[in-house]
Amino acid sequence: MAITHRQLFLDHLAKTSDAPLALEIEKAEHIYLYDDQGKSYMDLISGIAVSNVGHRHPKVIAAIKNQLDAYMHLMVYGEYIQSPQVKLAAALVKSTQSSRLNQVYFTNSGTEAVEGAMKLAKRYTGRTEVISCFQAYHGATQGALSLAGDENFKNSFRPLLPDIRHIRHGNVDDLAQITHKTAAIVIEIIGGESGVRLATKSYFQALKKRCLETGCLLIIDEIQTGFGRTGTFWAFQAMDIEPDILLSAKGMGGGMPIGAFMAPEEIMQSLTVRPVLGHITTFGGHPVSCAASLATLETIFEEHLLDDVEKKSQLFKSLLIHPKIKEVRGIGLMLAVEMDSFQTVKAVIDACIEQGLITDWFLFCDYSIRIAPPLVITEEEIKIACNVLLQAIQKVTSKN
Repeated sequence: MAITHRQLFLDHLAKTSDAPLALEIEKAEHIYLYDDQGKSYMDLISGIAVSNVGHRHPKVIAAIKNQLDAYMHLMVYGEYIQSPQVKLAAALVKSTQSSRLNQVYFTNSGTEAVEGAMKLAKRYTGRTEVISCFQAYHGATQGALSLAGDENFKNSFRPLLPDIRHIRHGNVDDLAQITHKTAAIVIEIIGGESGVRLATKSYFQALKKRCLETGCLLIIDEIQTGFGRTGTFWAFQAMDIEPDILLSAKGMGGGMPIGAFMAPEEIMQSLTVRPVLGHITTFGGHPVSCAASLATLETIFEEHLLDDVEKKSQLFKSLLIHPKIKEVRGIGLMLAVEMDSFQTVKAVIDACIEQGLITDWFLFCDYSIRIAPPLVITEEEIKIACNVLLQAIQKVTSKN
């Protein structure tokens, strides 16, 4: 008897939890996943804010195939001139609409972008202290994990990096903790894993002012928000500020692994001397991933996907009304539906999966349901998704 894929998964694939969803997916297209029995699932979380242009967008697939016909890996990052890298770098710089963010360092993931940015900030400023926010998540490697603002999530892996401090996201009073000792603050425009937490434009302008006063670098983590999720291509663009270092990944690759940190040349060049090769990577900026990312970026603009993000957001908010829903918060297609407990949320998520709808919760806010669909979701699909979600909530809560 042949061993099933499920058994191989259970026997040989390292697990991230003791209760994986274990859906056996054989195909994906647009906003749908299809399992080994042919059942379809609407992906309401985009593989956690990754598939912004949908699964297997034709333009992304074409770009990947074209690049495969040319070359794949040639040399470690930064040594050869490779057209997918330089074209994507130029397009990213243009997308920021910034006069300062003119250089890009490509990585394989968001976590690696965080690591590179932390090294860059320390090298450029000569300082060691880095500040992040409580209930923030910036990655799982030891440096990025040090920034995490949830002690329960990182206590088992200590000792981590020293000189890490935390402040409250959106709290102006806490900005006084940024001093001339601080190399950088790493912050999200929207707190992602804290459950889509918002801060005001005035807060971010005060933050930028404090950074300028102290010489602290402002690192904005747009690993979840970048590439259009909030309705502007970059979320910082709605705050009338500019970061010193900008982080991207997730939705950047159209489904392919890629990340990046961006900075002005005078900052970025710090990694080239004392020591030479101060930051290196073998596969960062892989040409196939860069080709996919450029196609993703171009698709967002060519298909005007930003135009309807806010309209779709408001449709979700207008439909998701139920006595058991405490709040629907967020900007664009990055939303959280707050319930009373994790037990309720988990039961609703399981009921949704049974009905072919994939949702999730947040690392540091497990009493809220994540909604982050591909930007290509239609209004009709939103109505279907909301109907399934409301039916699941009613089914679960009517038992209580």
